[in-house]
Amino acid sequence: MTSMTVNGEAVRYRLDPQTPLLFALRDASNLTGTKHGCYSGDCGTCTVIVDGRATLSCQITIAEAEGADVTTIEGLSADRAHPLQQAWAMEQVSQCGRCDPGFIMTLAALMRATPSPTTEQLATLPNICRCGATLRILKAVRRAAEVAAPLSSQAPARSQHGPSRFSNGSSSESQIQPNDS
Repeated sequence: MTSMTVNGEAVRYRLDPQTPLLFALRDASNLTGTKHGCYSGDCGTCTVIVDGRATLSCQITIAEAEGADVTTIEGLSADRAHPLQQAWAMEQVSQCGRCDPGFIMTLAALMRATPSPTTEQLATLPNICRCGATLRILKAVRRAAEVAAPLSSQAPARSQHGPSRFSNGSSSESQIQPNDS
């Protein structure tokens, strides 16, 4: 059996230790807020926070998460009160909603270490919004940064993600700029 803490509760999985964390969360724990996308670590849709770090749950097995503290979108805050969740709603970011939990979890981990991330830092995130909500996402990040300063006093989180992209699927990263309107 594999044991870890998920959203503050002790969990023991009676699954093959090589089961991706994504499937343990969704299928065994019924935490369906963590979405599946590419299964190859390229889209960021399945991001959760593991021991304070944004982690692609399709790329880590439950054996690798043994003893870890895992936070999913369901455990991020009570009543969707996290500044990112509030900003997401205020900026009406969601279109299809598929990428939302992964973006929010990745950004929550980033903003614990860097309360006001730069466009360059955002450009290195592994998350993709195929609907093209990138400008609204950037506005939501700015809005959340305005109220998240108290969160920065908590222990910093480091991202495990390698260089990737924050885009609407286009290949031109230079198009990603915050919208000042």
